[in-house]
Amino acid sequence: MPVINLTELRAALPRGQRLIGLDPGRKTIGIALTDVMLMLASPYQGLPRGKLAANAATVAAIARKEGAGGLVVGLPLGLDGSFGPAAQAAKDWAIAMSEATELPAALWDERLSSSAVNRMLVEEADMTRARRAKVVDAAAAAYMLQAALDATAG
Repeated sequence: MPVINLTELRAALPRGQRLIGLDPGRKTIGIALTDVMLMLASPYQGLPRGKLAANAATVAAIARKEGAGGLVVGLPLGLDGSFGPAAQAAKDWAIAMSEATELPAALWDERLSSSAVNRMLVEEADMTRARRAKVVDAAAAAYMLQAALDATAG
């Protein structure tokens, strides 16, 4: 399946279906989930990054369980907005994940989402480094997904 524009993905989504946000890191894939109204994104879980087939099976199972009909994958653009090797790798991964899960996917700029979440967890939640490590990936996915929802709200 090709990666499509997020506005098109939202328009094609059947009423009441959710979106899954994926923030693919080197070690962990952060997973977030929207509500059925596509207004609020919440952290779901961190998934240890492994073979694509195994990760796709987990994401597909979450989609079935939670009623999700599409994926929003974080795109790590350069600070200047450039599309570099990391962005190309994320795009290739998003296409492969979309094909493996049979869910349409869109890309969304996730620059500095992990940094923003880490800063919030330290300053506002007063979390220890060990506790932050357990929640930062899913929280970063939710941060990225919420930005996508806000930018494409009707």
